Amino acid sequence: MTNHSEAAGAPGTEQITLRNPSELAEALPYLLGFKPEDSIVLVALHRGRFGGRVRLGIPERPGDWPSVADEMAKCLISGCERKDGRPDGIVAFLCRDPKTVETGRQIMERLHPLAQMLRLACGRLDVPVVETLCIADDHFWSYSCPVAECCPPDGTPLAASGTSVTAAAMTYAGIQVRRPLREMRARLTPWQTAAVPEQERALDAAAMALVPRILAGVPRVEVADETLDLARRVWSRFGHLPTGGDTLEADLKDDEQLAHDEAARLILGLQDRLTRDHAAEWMEGDEAPRALRLWRALARRCVGPYGEHAAAPLTLAGWVAWSLGDRVEAGEALDMALAADPRYVFARLLMEACSADLDPEPVRRSLRKTRDERNVTPSEADSEEDSEGAGAGVAVGARPVAGVNAEGAAGRKGAGSSGRPSAEDSREPAEDRVTRALEAALRRRGSRRAGAGKGPAQAGAHAPRRPQGRRRVGRQGTRRDG
Repeated sequence: MTNHSEAAGAPGTEQITLRNPSELAEALPYLLGFKPEDSIVLVALHRGRFGGRVRLGIPERPGDWPSVADEMAKCLISGCERKDGRPDGIVAFLCRDPKTVETGRQIMERLHPLAQMLRLACGRLDVPVVETLCIADDHFWSYSCPVAECCPPDGTPLAASGTSVTAAAMTYAGIQVRRPLREMRARLTPWQTAAVPEQERALDAAAMALVPRILAGVPRVEVADETLDLARRVWSRFGHLPTGGDTLEADLKDDEQLAHDEAARLILGLQDRLTRDHAAEWMEGDEAPRALRLWRALARRCVGPYGEHAAAPLTLAGWVAWSLGDRVEAGEALDMALAADPRYVFARLLMEACSADLDPEPVRRSLRKTRDERNVTPSEADSEEDSEGAGAGVAVGARPVAGVNAEGAAGRKGAGSSGRPSAEDSREPAEDRVTRALEAALRRRGSRRAGAGKGPAQAGAHAPRRPQGRRRVGRQGTRRDG
């Protein structure tokens, strides 16, 4: 479920008055920052002003509708209570484009029970739904207005995109509409091209090369360093390409810079939490846009039975997008990460934090601290320990990390003197700091809930099957749960 608290791209406090259902329908893409497709959208009203909003894809099975309606109502109202106070009312939208011979009016009639469920769910929480609109086939219908002269049975045509008075007012206020969600998700979706078999073979080969190294006790940080060095080399190539914006052409140019074997080594390497958390440090400045392009490109390479491996690059893409202020792409990337692997902890926490409208700065501070500590020389680390006193103990998190082979851990511990962590060891202790920072922020906000991340967004969804046969061996040897 995606939770939006601001109109995307709204730079100021200009006021725009919406007087009727037609203007509400035309304003929806500007309220969200994109044109919703196959979506339920609830928007809160506070003394005549728009407040928080939630969006969720319409479940295909009508049997899922009651639980989805209840969860969306609770999510919106509880979120508003934490930030702006209890809403006075709610505007509901059901958006669906025809995919078969079904007409817009038939879609409206089929979704009528869902509209009623949303009204009842909000009403049970003592917040009325003041208007419910269905938008389909470039027309809109009001479930709340029975007057045929105002809302005809065949629907009211929407103005052509960008040509209405509402669109002009929104554009003047600086509120922009991005491309449809399907285009945004296409940038993160695995390939379905003739190159898929070759990429699959590269992933198989990378797994077969990496697993024996891990079983032989190669230090974890050595694999992490190799992965991150390769990632830097790849995204440095992106810097020489012209920025083509959010276009297919730009993605194709990025794909050309990434060889199949390079993509495979990066995808397999990012399955390790240590490597992934270090990669998450590329979240600001000039590094962030190029890193985001790399994470998108890697998500597109998680083809065939390696679909579950996409959770890591998708989560990194969501994190960087959120850090850059793009909550729309962040929500979509994190939703896709959880669809790839519903147990991926980092994605679940980021989705919850993003939906709760938290500031990403505490997480950025944690990553900066981890990076700074990793760059401290052994002599600097020794002097800092001495100044803290002999009773200071081992650095936070210096315990062995689950998933690290015992031989590698023991070898690193023995490399130092007098029990102090070496410069190499300083990379692992802070591995879980990002997760702890997210959990602390969520506790402060009071938004943690039992079963978070397993709500309506997963209704009717099925997690991709894991790789079978020889590929399963590769996955087990390289994946570490997020």
